[in-house]
Amino acid sequence: MKKIILFFVFGLILSCKQSISESDLQHLNGYWEIEKVELPDGDKKEYKVNETIDFFKLESKKGFRKKVMPQLDGTYLTNNIQEEFVITVTNGNAVIGYKTNYASWKEEIIELSNDKLVVKNQQDLEYHYKRPVKFSIK
Repeated sequence: MKKIILFFVFGLILSCKQSISESDLQHLNGYWEIEKVELPDGDKKEYKVNETIDFFKLESKKGFRKKVMPQLDGTYLTNNIQEEFVITVTNGNAVIGYKTNYASWKEEIIELSNDKLVVKNQQDLEYHYKRPVKFSIK
């Protein structure tokens, strides 16, 4: 009986992860705002206001991510700092491999759609992103 329960729980955990195809990767392009972070112990950190937003640019499984700051006029302030990455897709698992002059790390894409991005890093932190709502005070 314990084996059946364990098998059921394991199957349930695996079914929560989206299978990512190469055609899904097109959704990564653009601006993403962090919504929350889920810690390995189940705790969550909610982000109500973000001073920075991530911008992803992907072409042929290679790209970059950079931080941008939304401005009151609806534009984004940016600098020349960006993190280069390469995405590998194997059996429905997509991994973003980042490399800078100072470090390299990986994040697994757990879920990716036009309006939702969830990635998990090597410390088992899950980052949940949404598309930002553009605002302007003119």
